[in-house]
Amino acid sequence: MFDVVITGGEVYDGSGGPPARADVGIAGDRVARIAPPGPDGPAEAATVIDAAGKAVCPGFINILSHSYLSILHDPRSLGELTQGVTTEVFGEGISMGPLTPRLRAELQRNQHGLEYEVSWTRLGEYLRHVESRGSSQNVASFIGAGTLRANAVGFDDRPATAAELDRMRALVAEEMADGALGIASALIYPPGSYAGTDELIEVCRVAAGYDGCYASHIRSEGEDLPGALAEFLAIVRGAGLRGEVFHLKAAGRPHWEKMDGAIELIEWARAAGDPVTADVYPYPASSTGLTSIIPERYHEGGPDALYDRLADPGARAQIRAELAASGRWGDETEPANVLILQVSSEQNRQWQGRTLAEIGAARGCDPIEAALDLIATDRSRVSSAFFSMSEDNLRKALRRPWVAISSDGASMAPEGAFLQAPTHPRAYGSFARVLGRYVREEKLLTLADAIHRMSGLPAATLGLAGRGLLREGHYADVVVFDPAAVRDQATFTDPHRLSAGITEVLVNGQVTVSGGTFAGRLAGRALAGPGSRR
Repeated sequence: MFDVVITGGEVYDGSGGPPARADVGIAGDRVARIAPPGPDGPAEAATVIDAAGKAVCPGFINILSHSYLSILHDPRSLGELTQGVTTEVFGEGISMGPLTPRLRAELQRNQHGLEYEVSWTRLGEYLRHVESRGSSQNVASFIGAGTLRANAVGFDDRPATAAELDRMRALVAEEMADGALGIASALIYPPGSYAGTDELIEVCRVAAGYDGCYASHIRSEGEDLPGALAEFLAIVRGAGLRGEVFHLKAAGRPHWEKMDGAIELIEWARAAGDPVTADVYPYPASSTGLTSIIPERYHEGGPDALYDRLADPGARAQIRAELAASGRWGDETEPANVLILQVSSEQNRQWQGRTLAEIGAARGCDPIEAALDLIATDRSRVSSAFFSMSEDNLRKALRRPWVAISSDGASMAPEGAFLQAPTHPRAYGSFARVLGRYVREEKLLTLADAIHRMSGLPAATLGLAGRGLLREGHYADVVVFDPAAVRDQATFTDPHRLSAGITEVLVNGQVTVSGGTFAGRLAGRALAGPGSRR
């Protein structure tokens, strides 16, 4: 007897191969049997799920998630769970450990309406904390290269000393042995941006010894996209490990033509034997802090030092002059294409949901002045959406078999504290959007291929044993959905809307979504990378 039987569905195993009509029997937390339906009907089980006319596949793995704090506030993670995401992967540039006292204090202070207690120091402790509190999804994480630097070097813009590099190596070894997936950098954000190529190779060599992966928000996604990709490949080769390009894109209209060359460079590297892959979120707009427009040298010393510089008339004038003279301001940061999403202070909430061009017009100043005023008075990153990418380039990336799907966002719910500010719709729609728009409507991908990009491909990249494939003996992370009905519903004007069409989700054998509704179970676990098994 099984605990759960899913009967009559078209089973996609996550490898990219064609589906087969089969029943799936689950015992405990594992897939126990996959077999054609028997003449006597489904096997006996405590719970029987009728999947006739539906697809049955492995749970989706979000290889780039920022739900590390939202999942503490709301462990249901409805925005992504209801899309079939059963595993969230954290750590782009920053990670929830190892934490210094300063990093812990900043996490505790900057909660943006969320409620959580920072009771951990190490990354492994954080992941186990999420599991012990209860989570609807599995969680795993890279070590943030910026967090490593903050531990050893602080927020100084200089090369690490030999002793500091030894400190980072030791931290990597400890966290990799404790389950981290590898190292992830975000090389446009200080203090991670202060690290040179050689430093990144050195810390990645330690991760390589634990069969880890190097993932990166590369140093440029616009003007120097080719050079940034070349650096990424040099790190992968120099350290000898797998590589993942986070949210592959060419940002800024003048740079859209660079996308073809970027894809060709990665395919050339793959043909030469480099184990490199990439991911995208299926929208032509990114989302990050408005502070990212300010040259990195003004970030030295940390966020508070930046805000203090903006309060100093002389320093602010210098920043303004550099922005005005920068080609990036007009090319990659067009004021009409920068949408303010979330602020911290009540006085600035009126600007949420408005563009920098609109804010400048309303305040009677130019958009640069409006941006600097907003950052200075809010003393926060000022979460924003940048409409800087080409839909055609997105389709080019989606056609490549080595490109996975990510959200690059925090999973939310259309209620409570999450409604205090708009958000990027990718928080609610990335995976459902691929299945509905790019598979069913545009036929850009086959359903089998899209499922592979969301399950088997990221599992292989990350080295997650027993995940990502629907096979006997593997963990029972399973999704049942209607291919004719699955769709995203969140938009930039109405972002807090759950996706539709996913009817059942199982996490570690537990029915977590039933009939499209959260079933109340928090069955997620802290997952470990291959290094912890050595």
